[in-house]
Amino acid sequence: MPIYEYKCDECNGTFEYFQSITEDPLDTCSLCGKQNCVSKIISTSGFRLKGSGWYETDFKNKVSKKNTKDKSEN
Repeated sequence: MPIYEYKCDECNGTFEYFQSITEDPLDTCSLCGKQNCVSKIISTSGFRLKGSGWYETDFKNKVSKKNTKDKSEN
């Protein structure tokens, strides 16, 4: 389940909320408790694919090594 970030129009606070994609968006601020004043905001995530099996670590280096071998043979 994703973590959504919300901003309150009343208190200008931001908070995160862990909820299912199918749930309705929140309408109550968890900081000030007022209703109908929050909206979802787009935020960047720290998510990054690492490890073997991903392009950045596997295929990118193999292509450059192959190109180097081709150039040295000519």
